Amino acid sequence: MQRIILFFVVLGLATITPPTITPLFGQADPAQPQAVKDAAKATAKKLTVGHIELKGSYSEGVGGGGLFSEVVETLGDVLQRLKKAASDENLDAVVLHIDGPQIGWAKLHEIRTAIGKIRQNGRKVYAWLESADTKDYLLASACDQIIIPESGMIMLPGLRAEISFYKNLFDMLSIQPEMLRVGEFKSAAEPYSRTEMSPAFREEMEAIINDYYRQIVEMVAASRKLTPEQVTAIIDTGLFSADDAKKQGLIDHVAYEDHILNLVKGDQKEAEVKLVKTYGKKKIDTDFSGFAGMAKMMNMLTGVEPATRKSTNAKIAVISAVGPIMSGSSQSDFFGDETMGSTTMIKAIRQARDDSTVKAVVLRVDSPGGSALASDLMWHELETLDGKKPLIVSMGDTAASGGYYIAMGADRIFAEPGTLTGSIGVVGGKIALEKFYAKIGITTSVVQKGKNAGVLSTTKAWTDTERDAMQKMMNDIYAQFTKKAATGRKMEYEKLEKMARGRVYTGVQALALGLVDELGTLDDAIAHAKKAAGIDPETKLERLNLPKATSPIEALFGPLDPTARLGSEITKSWLNRLPDEISSQLKALEVYDILAQEKFLTVMPYQLIIK
Repeated sequence: MQRIILFFVVLGLATITPPTITPLFGQADPAQPQAVKDAAKATAKKLTVGHIELKGSYSEGVGGGGLFSEVVETLGDVLQRLKKAASDENLDAVVLHIDGPQIGWAKLHEIRTAIGKIRQNGRKVYAWLESADTKDYLLASACDQIIIPESGMIMLPGLRAEISFYKNLFDMLSIQPEMLRVGEFKSAAEPYSRTEMSPAFREEMEAIINDYYRQIVEMVAASRKLTPEQVTAIIDTGLFSADDAKKQGLIDHVAYEDHILNLVKGDQKEAEVKLVKTYGKKKIDTDFSGFAGMAKMMNMLTGVEPATRKSTNAKIAVISAVGPIMSGSSQSDFFGDETMGSTTMIKAIRQARDDSTVKAVVLRVDSPGGSALASDLMWHELETLDGKKPLIVSMGDTAASGGYYIAMGADRIFAEPGTLTGSIGVVGGKIALEKFYAKIGITTSVVQKGKNAGVLSTTKAWTDTERDAMQKMMNDIYAQFTKKAATGRKMEYEKLEKMARGRVYTGVQALALGLVDELGTLDDAIAHAKKAAGIDPETKLERLNLPKATSPIEALFGPLDPTARLGSEITKSWLNRLPDEISSQLKALEVYDILAQEKFLTVMPYQLIIK
């Protein structure tokens, strides 16, 4: 998988002289009569402030099962905390400590929208940043006020895409990548067969970068009451000193964290402030004493939920389709890495279809695609909902290639403005290691029967007839993909095919082309699902989250499935200990691991990493 790193930085530091900020625990005026002080204290307003820290990767899925479901927050968890803050009448304000969350464009939009709802309900939101890059700043700019310490930094130099190519490395090692594709924009094979971007790949990337840049400018301009020209000039200047950043209107206060509650008080100097740490976060039950405690721990480790009576209330099923698509069971680990297995997903779809209390299904997709076969199997299972229950798709950070494949038959598709989607194309191939083996002293003898018997061999390169057979198969898969997409989108085939060819689009671009129906959040998709099911918008429905979370035992040792491949968790653990720059390069080679199992891929040609 190709690696693209987007570097963002937002500007500045600002300085402010200490006397301009009243210390939280400052001394009272000694000249003030004690009776006056006591009277003021007795009538002082009490303010309740919720504290929420934003950090981590916030998986789109249901998270780890059992013990770790209460430790690692998902996107749904943090959004629920923000929704609680928006509706909590006992809450006066919120302090968001933004600590480098590793999120993409869709998650960014979801969280910004949730912050906006807190403000709409009359509660001020204060953003505390120790230091910030673009993703941090864009979250902070959704708040009423932004506070950073004197030593903090905000950076916003713009966007940069870096694509690594491995052909020269393979040439040095005498490794022959045999890669084929359908669609000139289906560039997943380019890093392994070229030394630089093709013209089509560059055209695609420039369009995506330009749209993301436009979104940054519009968000900052609207949030900070600046003109687009001012924001563009700020970005072009790059890095600012502290004073200049404040002068540009990018931040509101230079202060330390223990001063924030004074800012919350405003003119109500005598107000009593109660800070609720970890507001709205799940409480972890750590009492494992006695036999009952040991039994509880074992249940939590194996993902066994407490026995409850099955609810007969009406429900909306939200199916999380997260991670690269593979055949077999889904997998997840402690580092937030997930794969979407067709067997697991089909079981979840059938459960939602056959449950009479489920009135509609929302499929939340965050996937770059993967196996063409597994994608088609899941697409078919979702088609069985037709005429039975409304199927609404909500796209997360990525819903491309196989991720778009499983979405394209929905009654309505919602995307986030920054979602990466499309990539309707096919790639396939193998690596030939014969010359590399020869370098290290390994030779291979072959006995075969059949002209194309070596088509799947990882030793020898393809013959002409083997290559022709592979290309024909890929052309057939591409035809299936595009025809089903045209039918699902109710579009003329020729029109759809011109927009396909492996090209990736942002959510905004996809909307303009008719590949999605509407821009909106997961909540918007759920609201539409209720409407499509004929349910009053004010009616509260239970939410059935599917599929079931992976248990801690499975996350640690792999799935409890004799057909599953083992050792991937150890490999990921080792990779996650390396510096990001190195581990991301090695992870980009995972396409070969996928090709070892799935010969035809509907996979997005690159991944976007926000830095």
